[in-house]
Amino acid sequence: MGIFTSAELVAAVSNAGGIGILGGASRPLDNLVEEVKKVRQLTNRPFGVNFLVTNYLEEAFQHALDAKVPLVSTALGDPGGLVRRVHDAGALYMHQVHTRTQARQAKERGVDLIVAQGSEAGGYGQWVSTLPLIPQVVDAVRPVPVLAAGGIADGRGVAAALVLGAEGAVMGTRFLASTEAPIGDEWKKVIISSESESTTKVEFINDLLDQGKLGYGTVPRALGTDFIQKHASDREYVRKNRELILGEMMQGVMKRQSHLYIPFTGQTTGLIRDILPAGEIVRRVVAEARSALDRAPRVGVKAPAA
Repeated sequence: MGIFTSAELVAAVSNAGGIGILGGASRPLDNLVEEVKKVRQLTNRPFGVNFLVTNYLEEAFQHALDAKVPLVSTALGDPGGLVRRVHDAGALYMHQVHTRTQARQAKERGVDLIVAQGSEAGGYGQWVSTLPLIPQVVDAVRPVPVLAAGGIADGRGVAAALVLGAEGAVMGTRFLASTEAPIGDEWKKVIISSESESTTKVEFINDLLDQGKLGYGTVPRALGTDFIQKHASDREYVRKNRELILGEMMQGVMKRQSHLYIPFTGQTTGLIRDILPAGEIVRRVVAEARSALDRAPRVGVKAPAA
């Protein structure tokens, strides 16, 4: 979620019993320093900081290690030697993958947690959906714990992930629609009023930014906008006017108008119909998951008569 996270959001999730993750991608060093300090003022619970393997600021990554952040998370490429650096700093390492092959590589690198992200997810991802991906990854990397991501926004999704062998879930879009998320209100309103089919894969973003096509070769998912429709139909124009288009997008971020450009959002938008405090989201999801798992043994399938 990158810069669309904040200390307030992270602390609220951690204080409710989850593990809040502060996005380090595209975040200036001075802001990262400030936000990590603020998280510690707001919670004494574990939290993490996320970076992109293909695009991270070395000074920012080193600050996370020096600040003794409990969990360092990465995505979009082979974690390589970063794992040893994190372990040497006394932190745990969580890495996101999209295929069984990538999961096996992450296990070989020695990561502590693997996030298996299905194609339903918002932001950068690949093509295998969550339902077949989770058990594949669980079987491939056992005993490394696996967390499920993509297509999960309530407790029923978490319960399903647990049944498939995951140890828990990572959610992004659901927390964009929280009171603490530092995005414009219009983006939040679009999330809670959209359907799953309103999202689309935005392939032309890889003509503008390298971070997706490097590493795992991912393509982001976002809510469809006029901006996306316009540029998706003329990628040659995008390549020739890269700086101009990037400038438009940056202006959108600065003015909190990302909903007009490329609002990274997962297919769970169709499940989300309210904007809630992040702590309340965590508590609801846990209660819903317990209810779903309690109900499961009562759902029987009768064998057909001989």
